[in-house]
Amino acid sequence: MANKFVDANYRYIAAYQEVNARISQRQQALALYLTLVVSLLAALVALRPAPGGAMAPVEWLIVGFPVASFALALMNYTSERAISNLRTFLSGLERLENAHLELPSYNTEPRWSSAANKARRYRDLATCLFVIAGNAMGLGAAWKIYPDRLAEYAWFMWGSVTLAVGSILVLLITQRFSYRPATG
Repeated sequence: MANKFVDANYRYIAAYQEVNARISQRQQALALYLTLVVSLLAALVALRPAPGGAMAPVEWLIVGFPVASFALALMNYTSERAISNLRTFLSGLERLENAHLELPSYNTEPRWSSAANKARRYRDLATCLFVIAGNAMGLGAAWKIYPDRLAEYAWFMWGSVTLAVGSILVLLITQRFSYRPATG
């Protein structure tokens, strides 16, 4: 009777392909975020009223900066959790028949995982800096260009700042969910 189970090597390859896909998604999410921020900044400038012209409802536009940041933070968190789960699975496969005792095991040996987590922290910090800068530029430009409109609708500005801070906090705590190999 033919073996009905998929060989561990194929499972390992499939899981690693999924890890790589998640890493690519994180990079794509960051690129999308940066594109959105630049687009929102361009819209703020383009909607600047001519002297005596009608004022555009920019209070709705400024919410886009923190919403984009929060979406990026949630996508980052989701990817980190998926990568951690996949690497736990990969570690289990590396431990089959105690192979990790005879072969180098990237997901099982703490020295490799620790180095990978440290490297990813720099990416997380860069993402956090992009979010801080994107919100500061966007909300600051809006305040500078439309001070009267935003003073009239101050709760939009405060809500945007609150959501931006929330996205920064999510980005900062995401590293807590990085993969760590089981001890023992």
